[in-house]
Amino acid sequence: MRAIVYERYGGPEVLELRDVPIPSPGRGQVLIEVVATSINLSDWEGLHGSPGYARIGGLFRPARQILGSDVAGRVVSLGEGVTRFAVGDEVFGDNLALMGGFAEYVVAPESALAPKPSALTFAEASTIPQAGAIASQAVALAEPGSRMLVNGAGGGSGSFMVQLAKSKGVHVTAVDNAGKLDFLRSLGADEVIDYRRVDFTRTGPYDLIVDLVAHRSVFAYRRALAARGRCVIVGGTSRTVLRMVTVGPLLGMLTGAHLGLLIVREGPAAFTPVAEQCVGGGVTVHIDRVFGLDEVPEALAWHGEGRALGKVVVAVGEV
Repeated sequence: MRAIVYERYGGPEVLELRDVPIPSPGRGQVLIEVVATSINLSDWEGLHGSPGYARIGGLFRPARQILGSDVAGRVVSLGEGVTRFAVGDEVFGDNLALMGGFAEYVVAPESALAPKPSALTFAEASTIPQAGAIASQAVALAEPGSRMLVNGAGGGSGSFMVQLAKSKGVHVTAVDNAGKLDFLRSLGADEVIDYRRVDFTRTGPYDLIVDLVAHRSVFAYRRALAARGRCVIVGGTSRTVLRMVTVGPLLGMLTGAHLGLLIVREGPAAFTPVAEQCVGGGVTVHIDRVFGLDEVPEALAWHGEGRALGKVVVAVGEV
């Protein structure tokens, strides 16, 4: 099968299109013929091996040589003990533990997968698992009528987050670069901020801050929070993550705020409710661009440079 492989950390230039053996599913796993996969920040971090936590399991070289976690495709074979799916079933899910989506076939645990809604294309379904899970669990922290700020709102998780928060009756301030502000308004954001011109930590106060590209100090976040407000980060620099899990709780105890990480639950229970809202029309999937398998380096660069409005999809088959 064809796959995009990398053997060392670096930029998109270290990726190569190769012919590699088709993997075999183990117990509790299925083999999927990949139709589409979408790009996530975890792919960009795994490619570069940065921040440091992206090297867990592979300090000096990648533990998994094929990136791509969000997949949508058809089941072609079953491992021992699989009971939820049959050959030919259309499925989608977040294969974060095993990766391998940038290939014509991928092995995934059946527990990571859900039946693909017939109303969604493979491309649309591939955008939902990881980004949808992050977005829905972040929005669950917001109360109707509260004020929420999302930093990095123009990407995949952010575009879902803005829509979910607005449908809940939350006042949303969306932060990203100037080229994405009109897009954020179209999603329903009440206010938008160009991070290059305005320091969002000097605005507010906000009841909830969700930072998808965290690099600020815990004191800056606290400055922008309302009394007893909450700030959670998803990813970010190693320094910011470390400070958030050490200094954050101490600062929270002193000020009554809550500062920490958003620990995202994975699996179908986390992302299928978002897929159902997409089917029902309450949430719209925004696909910025679709690339071919041989264009994965360009797809990752487009995403990693912060240019995408919503999600970037890699079409491996006919989407």
